[in-house]
Amino acid sequence: MEHITLLIGIVIVTALVFDFTNGFHDTANAMATTISTGALKPKTAVAMSAVLNLVGAFLSVEVAKTISSGIIDEGSGIRPEVIFAGLVGAIIWNLLTWLAGLPSSSSHALMGGLLGATVASVGFGAVNGGTVVMKVLIPAVAAPLVAGLAALFATRLTYRAARNADEQQTAKGYRAGQITSAGLVSLAHGTNDAQKTMGVITLALITGGVIAPQSDPPTWVIVSAGLAIALGTYLGGWRIIRTMGNGITDIKPPQGFAAQTSAAVTILASSHIGFSLSTTHVCSGAIMGSGVGRKGGVVRWSTAARMVAGWGLTLPAAALVAGGAAVLARQGDWGITTVAVLALAISGGIWLLSRRQPVDHTNVNDVSLPGTSGSQPAGAVTAALDAVAPPPAAAPAHTTANAPAHATAGSNGAPERTPEGAATAGPAPQAETEPRKAASTLG
Repeated sequence: MEHITLLIGIVIVTALVFDFTNGFHDTANAMATTISTGALKPKTAVAMSAVLNLVGAFLSVEVAKTISSGIIDEGSGIRPEVIFAGLVGAIIWNLLTWLAGLPSSSSHALMGGLLGATVASVGFGAVNGGTVVMKVLIPAVAAPLVAGLAALFATRLTYRAARNADEQQTAKGYRAGQITSAGLVSLAHGTNDAQKTMGVITLALITGGVIAPQSDPPTWVIVSAGLAIALGTYLGGWRIIRTMGNGITDIKPPQGFAAQTSAAVTILASSHIGFSLSTTHVCSGAIMGSGVGRKGGVVRWSTAARMVAGWGLTLPAAALVAGGAAVLARQGDWGITTVAVLALAISGGIWLLSRRQPVDHTNVNDVSLPGTSGSQPAGAVTAALDAVAPPPAAAPAHTTANAPAHATAGSNGAPERTPEGAATAGPAPQAETEPRKAASTLG
């Protein structure tokens, strides 16, 4: 067995940095609904998620094998610098989408990065197309649909089972259920996403001749990957938590419980099979399904459309950045150094931009901040529902949008007649702004 070279060491460190970004990027998957409904305090939620992510990292290595020996042919001449370039592409995309508050897939960023760097360096022959289709692309489409349908029926079943129960009496039960299901999602996340970094490090060790092909991840790789994703999870991806918790639908405790349970079952099943799916896709699909499943619930499809567009861009965008990085890295030491410097500069610039409007545990549920749902236009579905909603109780039934412009309201907000006899209600102008407060955000 050969010793770990400086280049392989750089790849390992870069992989752990990606794992760290994966952690704070995907914290929302497990804890967004729990935080938005108040079942747990924000810092408590992310701390619990971090511990369970670490535990989950030790439960399976099936997904790690898919990464290390599945999507890329180990014997095709892949070198450690190619893996380094792939990781750089994934990290930059993760940071860009985090800045935008967009719940995109860290898993697909990693896949896209590795595929783009491999194609740019070796060609399409090094890619196992069948594995990519069966274990990456098909799960990417199927997983959110399966989780969404499961959450839809689970939400309806939950509300039906508790339709005659007192809401206050069931609140504690739903709170406990949300906490339990959120913990299960965190555990499932560790069994899936932490292993992707294990697989990348194992692939780097194989291509560098440090360990034999088809080897399982060494114990130190499992421990380091688990710790990196747990630390990232604890810091919390507050921007994305705000989008998933308040931007897709108004989540009630029964919905949160149903969505998280459905997502956890989907993720755990895929990890057992070895599917490298995106936990972001699964959890987002489950939240949308819970919104459709609740009677009177509204899904903000404008936010959902932006998320799906981001999902579609993830693979090609990460592949494009990684391909360019791979071309540079193949030039030798100066190329690798250039890629590293550019990656650090871009990452630092993104962090500085994020400081202009910080989001943390103190304001994660504040929808009145600039760039949050309070400043975004209502989605088409939300606007349509508000257009047909009944008028406020204080407004007379004959009040219409065509009332004279000079009608006024009394100081107490009650209707007041003008000399022409027109009646208006004080709250009406305020009611017109309500859809804006319910709109989604990516900021």
